[in-house]
Amino acid sequence: MLEYVNVTEPVIPAAEFRVAGRPEDKDAVPRALAACAAAGGGRVIVPAGVWRCGALRMSGNTELHLEAGAVLEFSPDPRDYLPVVFTRWEGMECYNYSPLIYARDCENLAVTGSGTLRGNGAAWWHWKELQGPAAKRLYDAEADGIPPEDRVFGTEKDALRPQFIQFVHCRNILISGVRIENGPQWTIHPVYCENVIVRGVTVDTAGPNTDGLNPDSCRDVLIENCDFATGDDCIAVNSGMNEDGRRVNRPCENVLIRNCRMTRGHGGIVIGSGMSGGVRNITAHDCVIDGAELGIRLKAMRGRGGVVENIHFHDLRVDNILGEVVQITTFYSATTIAPKSQVPPHFRNIRLENITGSGGIGIQLRGLSEAKLREIVLRRIRIAADDAMQCADVEGLTLDGVDISAR
Repeated sequence: MLEYVNVTEPVIPAAEFRVAGRPEDKDAVPRALAACAAAGGGRVIVPAGVWRCGALRMSGNTELHLEAGAVLEFSPDPRDYLPVVFTRWEGMECYNYSPLIYARDCENLAVTGSGTLRGNGAAWWHWKELQGPAAKRLYDAEADGIPPEDRVFGTEKDALRPQFIQFVHCRNILISGVRIENGPQWTIHPVYCENVIVRGVTVDTAGPNTDGLNPDSCRDVLIENCDFATGDDCIAVNSGMNEDGRRVNRPCENVLIRNCRMTRGHGGIVIGSGMSGGVRNITAHDCVIDGAELGIRLKAMRGRGGVVENIHFHDLRVDNILGEVVQITTFYSATTIAPKSQVPPHFRNIRLENITGSGGIGIQLRGLSEAKLREIVLRRIRIAADDAMQCADVEGLTLDGVDISAR
């Protein structure tokens, strides 16, 4: 099983570009980023104060550094996130509103410091109730093979919320130290990226679908010493949705999660449900999940396809969970749009060791009759729960030192 990833920090030129002017001037930070890009890279330093801005576009060889007391407060006006950019929205490629911080096809990117990124997400959250028609139109386009360049959204009528930080097709990324509050939707969302480090970050979000961190079809990702309190999953590993995920066929692989804390949220450490491009070689250890709806959660459904394999979670504390402390299921139902096909997902070679916790249900393992869960090892598990264990369609289950007691 994977116990390390091959990551190195990005190399940033020594030049410095200090944000200047009036904090209420929404062009102050973009001007500094543009000057940095024109010089070939460097550090853009945001001093103390509340600096207003719209979408920020980062270039390669650039570090956005927030000094103590610095706040980047992002506009709640959707017009400040146009023109549209290429993105992956809930696992499907399209053109949509720019994420609040965005980069594409870059190397050496960093967002660092002890300041705060404030997303003003409450202005967007009601779009959750309006997004259904556009989400269906996007999925229909995906299923019908319409190319991504013809899937153009980015209107209030479409109501597809942008992500907070999204880097696409980038390498050598560091996000470190900052506090991130209340974005429109997913918070940190690297897509098709390699060599990613997320370290010492605090994510505090409350709105719908405000996941903390979603590595999406990425390779070599280190997540360490972070705190997540979210309105959806804290960490969710993904690789695309349904036909689009299988078309791109790029797995999320070689991910290490360690020394993190998750509170609130739908799930603590999660894989899926958008795992159609495959997920493999994921390790998590020495983390605490406390007060989430579900703890450790691997989820998919008919129509996703894809393979989840080589998963090793160990030395985790999972307490005060409303539902399942451990759930591995291929019957996930809370999806934005139901799949059109019946292609089954496959889960295999999953090992959970040294897990302690408490919740409503101890362990749920539920495979499909045509695609059973395979090679599941549960070793040294101690859980207090109202309902001990639910198990169906599992082939090759090892139980060693599993103790589930009534609470």
